Amino acid sequence: MKLHAILASAALLALPMLAHAEEPYVAAVTDYVNSDIKPWLSDPTVIEAIKAQNAANANLQQSDIDALDQKWRAEVEGGDHPMIDGVLSNALSKFLADKKAGSNGVVTEVFVMDNHGLNVGQSDPTSDYWQGDEAKFQKSYGAGADALFVDDAEKDESTQMLQSQASMTIVDESGAPIGAITIGVNLDAL
Repeated sequence: MKLHAILASAALLALPMLAHAEEPYVAAVTDYVNSDIKPWLSDPTVIEAIKAQNAANANLQQSDIDALDQKWRAEVEGGDHPMIDGVLSNALSKFLADKKAGSNGVVTEVFVMDNHGLNVGQSDPTSDYWQGDEAKFQKSYGAGADALFVDDAEKDESTQMLQSQASMTIVDESGAPIGAITIGVNLDAL
């Protein structure tokens, strides 16, 4: 009877571990990011853009970040987009758009964030400017230099595409974290 109770308890303890088993797409996304994305994260276009924005934003307070995010969101909703257009036309955004275009449909979007979680460059407009309050930033930049976070797979209703976002920390030449990147990955194209 005691052995039966021990085995039953062990089985119950194993259930949460099964519920958190890694989904099959996580390994494929991780491999893709490590082989196809990570090599260009040390490109001077990426590093210099993040460093410049980190320096420019060094004294921002949370109220400043919130105001910038609200301005961006208002531009998304409205017809005039000077802030969004400014980011989309910078050298980093052009670099990221080229990387997306060269991915054979695997990359659905890509954006780079500074050390506050603010957009530095992006292939496509995002719905908000500040990512610092989201898991994509907190589980990459917030987790340190070697962090890679692969988010849940979701089906996009408009495109019917199954995709996931992968986020990783970007480091400078010394290995210190300076920002993060998020890549939308089309799981059907992997």
